[in-house]
Amino acid sequence: MIANIAGNTVEDYCALAEKLNQSNVDMIELNISCPNVKHGGVNFGTSTQSVAEVTSQVKRRCQKPLMVKLTPNVTSIGDIAKAAEDAGADALSLINTLTGMRVDINTRRPMLRNNTGGLSGPAIFPVAVRMVHEVYKRVKIPVIGMGGISTWEDATEMMIAGACAVQVGTANFHDPFACIKIIEGLERFADSLGLNSITELTGTLQEW
Repeated sequence: MIANIAGNTVEDYCALAEKLNQSNVDMIELNISCPNVKHGGVNFGTSTQSVAEVTSQVKRRCQKPLMVKLTPNVTSIGDIAKAAEDAGADALSLINTLTGMRVDINTRRPMLRNNTGGLSGPAIFPVAVRMVHEVYKRVKIPVIGMGGISTWEDATEMMIAGACAVQVGTANFHDPFACIKIIEGLERFADSLGLNSITELTGTLQEW
C-alpha cells in the first residue's frame, strides 16, 4: 500500500510524512508537482535544487521507504532524477501529467478554471517511455513507470525501457478490469519467454 502525499511547502510534506510513520502504509510517494508557495509558486519538481531540498527534508522525517514522483515538465528529467536519488529517495515514479490546455471556441475561454491542467492517458505514453528510459540510465534506485499504460503490451514496453513496476491510472476509468487484463497478459508473455519473473524484462532495451 503506497500513500501519495502533496503540499505547498516543505513543512506540509514533512508533516504528512510524519503522520504516516505510524500508519500501515508500506511506502510514501512524494508528489513534487505541486507549487512551492514560498518560492513564487514554481513547482517543487522543476529544479534540481528544490527537488533535493524537499526530498532530503522529508527523508529525514520519514520512517517508510520514500518514492519521489517526477514531473515531465522539465528540461532534463535525468538531472531531476539524479537530484532526488542523491537526496535520499529510495525509488522514483514517473511520469506525472504533462501540462495541457483546451479552449471553448464559443466563449473563447479556457475550459478549465485554472486555464491549464494535467494531460494524462494514452497520448502521453511515448513521452513516458522515453523519460523512464532516460532516468533508468541515470540512477541506481528502482524506477516505477506510468503515463498512458492501457494494455499488457504497454506495461511490457515500459518495463523493457527500465521500469521495474508500473502504475495504471486513466485506463481504469474506461475499463475497471484493465489492471487484471494487464497482469494476466504479462503472465502469459513471461511464460511464453520462459521467464522466472516478469522483472527479468526490466532495462533490456537494445538501443540502435
